[in-house]
Amino acid sequence: MANVTIHSLKALAVFKTLFEVGSASGAARHLGITQSGVSRSLAQLEENLGIQLFLREKNRLVATPEARELYDEILRLMGNIEELRHSVLALKEFGTSRLRIAAIPGLSFGFVPRLVAALLEENRRFSVSLDMMASHEVQSAVESSHADIGFITLPATSPQLHAETLLTTQAICLLPERHPLAAQASVDVCDLADQHLVISNQPSLATNPLLELVAHHGVRIAGKTEANIGTITALVANEVGITAMNPITAHDQLGRHERVVVRPFTPAMTFGFGLVYRGEWKHSRVLAFLRDRGRELLADYRR
Repeated sequence: MANVTIHSLKALAVFKTLFEVGSASGAARHLGITQSGVSRSLAQLEENLGIQLFLREKNRLVATPEARELYDEILRLMGNIEELRHSVLALKEFGTSRLRIAAIPGLSFGFVPRLVAALLEENRRFSVSLDMMASHEVQSAVESSHADIGFITLPATSPQLHAETLLTTQAICLLPERHPLAAQASVDVCDLADQHLVISNQPSLATNPLLELVAHHGVRIAGKTEANIGTITALVANEVGITAMNPITAHDQLGRHERVVVRPFTPAMTFGFGLVYRGEWKHSRVLAFLRDRGRELLADYRR
């Protein structure tokens, strides 16, 4: 269509109804206009497009293949218009209609999904994407604008990003329920001597805080199993070994595994989690929402 005007858009609406109803008289009744008005609108649309949309056969209209294709395009157009309407409503409420989140695995099994659910509870018209990646990859994604807001393990290493602390917490020890150490009120790093450890598969084992702590205290372990952090609790439940991890990740995974006991762990092994974002997001309403609701959720974890 060379020139799209209000009149041509109205003609498309008449055509859509005519295609669905199958007769000019039925379309007229549905639209509340005269039958001659329907016929006139169709004739103008065909002239404007330069194609025939219906064949007239014995006082009835038979849609052409071109009409079917135009109808499908109109349905797509209507879907886009509805999506645009939803986006405008989300813009009014949060200042954006789309949010791309990147988060470390340790917060992606429960905490960040709960935040996304809270955001969509406020406005179901929001479009959200969530990617799980290592902390340094989260920062790179936010730096390069492939993500808008990131959840990382502190400290932040990017000087280009704003960083805020959400939570600082200490590790807890997870053991199989039948393990001898489960009878103790707490577990010390020295108790890990000759034990098999389950640890997250870091890019470098030298950066694993539990292995660093064990080495620092001169504790010799029996062995180790490296695994994705999402499987560590399951490995402990199946008596592969012992681990010490942050309580947020543990809490999000323990509901699926009843054969795991939790004990305090000494000496303190500290974990910090935070938000990172670019400067233009500093005063964003959606950032404020995630920050405030995130701290509320973390208070629930502490309880």
